[in-house]
Amino acid sequence: MARPGLVEAVGQLDPWTGEMAAYALGWRDTSGAADPSASEGKGLRQALAVLSAEAVGARGRVAIPAAVAVELVHAFSLVHDDIMDGDPVRRRRAAVWCSYGVGPAVLAGDALHALAVRTLAETPGEQASAAVRRLSVALTSLVRGQADDLRFACLPWQGPGAVGPAAYRVMAEQKTGSLLGCAAALGAELGGAPTATVEAFDRAGRHLGVAFQVVDDLLGVWGDPKVTGKPVHGDLRHRKKTYPVLAALTGDSPAARELAALLDSTEPLEGENASRAAALTEEAGGRAAARKQTRKQLQAARTCLTGIRLAPIPATQWETLITYLLDRTS
Repeated sequence: MARPGLVEAVGQLDPWTGEMAAYALGWRDTSGAADPSASEGKGLRQALAVLSAEAVGARGRVAIPAAVAVELVHAFSLVHDDIMDGDPVRRRRAAVWCSYGVGPAVLAGDALHALAVRTLAETPGEQASAAVRRLSVALTSLVRGQADDLRFACLPWQGPGAVGPAAYRVMAEQKTGSLLGCAAALGAELGGAPTATVEAFDRAGRHLGVAFQVVDDLLGVWGDPKVTGKPVHGDLRHRKKTYPVLAALTGDSPAARELAALLDSTEPLEGENASRAAALTEEAGGRAAARKQTRKQLQAARTCLTGIRLAPIPATQWETLITYLLDRTS
């Protein structure tokens, strides 16, 4: 879809950062050779940009600069996210920082960020400045969401100052939803849609982002490692504050109380302890609550576009995308 534009953008980097960028994007291994076993990711953000342009009656190619920019931002955010979280694996192979070092990985992320802004700034026509401004707002929101996600790790599980599902939803909208909303809005904007339509796509994308993040949390606890590429119970072992766990802790059932005690203990959440925490989260209703929240957010995304005249085929593809987000396994 946006691959030629991405290749052209990365080709503007110096050889070393270009090599790291190609590794981060799943194109190359650390020797610079093509890596057919690597994953290039889902391409969700670039798909949203192109699909939104087509939905408002434009040709998908007008949204290619947006598709390239949001994919570069997503790649940059993952490179930096892995460093901050200390995650050694991304998409079944070593994270960029493990392969090249922390300093070089930071630099590669910075390069991807700069390329994203440059790509939109060079968009033909009068829309470039508005597109860069929209991306900058999304980036600011993304950083704030990531900051909240990191800050949550220092907050208690229960009692004063504890993180609840509502605070989580705000964080998820900023961290994940802001870029999805930006992708959808940029596609509509470059497709010539009126402001009200552009903003509707932005809101729809933000709801999709919350749903995407909650499903990520579900997969982090109950997903198949062979499919997700992530270790089983990885989020639980790191005591990460995810939506299913936070929702489970809102109750006062025996399972919720035992889960809280387990999370507050100093024992490592490995092996049987991690399995027990997963079982308690489900017993206390966390898994069901997360699925319910996902459906609620996806319906909200649909509602945002109600009343907007969309081209029939892209509108159907939007619905297919929403269904995929609910049922995805990786």
